[in-house]
Amino acid sequence: VRVGDTVLVQRAGDVIPEVVKVIESRPRGKHRYVLPDRCPVCKGVVERSEGEAASYCVNAQCPAQVRERILHFASKRAMDMDGLGDKIVNMLVDRNLVSNAADLYELEAKTLAGLERLGDKSAANLVAAIRGNRRPSLGRFIHALGIRHVGEQIADILAREFGSIEALGQASGEELTSVHGIGPEI
Repeated sequence: VRVGDTVLVQRAGDVIPEVVKVIESRPRGKHRYVLPDRCPVCKGVVERSEGEAASYCVNAQCPAQVRERILHFASKRAMDMDGLGDKIVNMLVDRNLVSNAADLYELEAKTLAGLERLGDKSAANLVAAIRGNRRPSLGRFIHALGIRHVGEQIADILAREFGSIEALGQASGEELTSVHGIGPEI
């Protein structure tokens, strides 16, 4: 598949679109797309796992990855930190105020009030939204961690099966794969 191709797309699973085939080839002169071998944000190495379509920056400290992990953690379906959206997370990461989700809990209203478009009241509300979620359900917390291949449903299964984050952390691979719905990849 190249830029300019007309393709047939179908639903794969419940929602995810899948390119089935090229129906009409691109106009002449279109070049093959080459995936980057360096991250456009941090210039770190980009790798593609065997059998997967996506390529990933391998630098866990890449600002883009840090932003996305924090956004996922704070999202409505995870920790539900109302008011912590793209723009604020970008400012927090760009100013080195946070480098992981745990840093959110150390933020103070006076620090946030100094950020662009955040006054005293907004900063206090944001801190309250962050601190108000210190005791989520175990399933929400597991989902918020952003573990690869662990969405809401799998997080809920793990929470029901193990009952605590400590028990889950101590579970062996064999114990994990014995749980219905958890396979070797997860």
